[in-house]
Amino acid sequence: MGKPVSIIGNCFPGHKLPHSIHPWFCKGIDHEICFLKVDEHVRCEKWMRDDNVDSKESKTASWFKRFIGREQKPEVTWPFPFVEGGLFILTLRAGVDGYNITVGGRHVTSFPYRPGFTLEDATGLAIKGDVDVHSVFATSLPSSHPSFSPQRVLEMSEKWKAHPLPKSPLQLFIGILSATNHFAERMAVRKTWMQSSVIKSSNVVARFVVALNPRKEVNAVLKREAAYFGDIVILPFMDRYELVVLKTIAICEFGVQNVSAAYIMKCDDDTFVRVDTVLKEIDRTPPNKSLYMGNLNLLHRPLRNGKWAVTFEVCKFNAFVGILI
Repeated sequence: MGKPVSIIGNCFPGHKLPHSIHPWFCKGIDHEICFLKVDEHVRCEKWMRDDNVDSKESKTASWFKRFIGREQKPEVTWPFPFVEGGLFILTLRAGVDGYNITVGGRHVTSFPYRPGFTLEDATGLAIKGDVDVHSVFATSLPSSHPSFSPQRVLEMSEKWKAHPLPKSPLQLFIGILSATNHFAERMAVRKTWMQSSVIKSSNVVARFVVALNPRKEVNAVLKREAAYFGDIVILPFMDRYELVVLKTIAICEFGVQNVSAAYIMKCDDDTFVRVDTVLKEIDRTPPNKSLYMGNLNLLHRPLRNGKWAVTFEVCKFNAFVGILI
């Protein structure tokens, strides 16, 4: 008996679906690629499989741990979303990064667009297999996060523009990690803590650090945003979570080579920075001393699976001597 699996793919116009480009297989099991995000959704949700027997512990032991001495709550999983002879409602939503599929209102799987894809390339939808389609409903009602609609959140006003980079050295450079399509998050930062008086005085400079998106139209909007507000550094590579370290390096290089900052800070676009508090801590530091603000984890065990996985090529040891967070 076959194992339950959902297969999704896309193809170029003129080709049939079986010849799709890199089809995505969702098998409902833990796999490191399943934790990669598409529009803030995991690529594949986990579901219960009758054919999957945990070799590490018996079902009796598993249930025993649920009630005695288990620190974490039991993981919640759902059955395979399709049942023979059963009705279901499937929703296919086109997001910024890819397609998101829900069944019965519950997210099942997401898969990214192929490089260079635009929604205008989508000319049809094909559903294969032993499925009887009772009805199809298509809509374009706005139901997405504000970041997916930059024209609704970007306020093209002079008061939100950044000052030009100062020619003299400055005290602090703040690099803000941001995703290509986080238009709403960047606008919120511009209207809140980036209005700090010390940033306005050019003693502190803040810039968003953003990589490219696989969708050309998203990059086009990003470039217009960067040209207008003057506060975005666009890096020449596709944005992927495992390349976040390159963004960190870019922040350090910009802070040294472009603005000659005495101190460099990194944060995310969902962080509210108390710039005055950071500067007070800097001012308390003697000139002959270095300053690090953050967390230091000693003997941290590297994760081998999931979103924060560290490969054996990067670290072959079972524990880091120390890691800065």
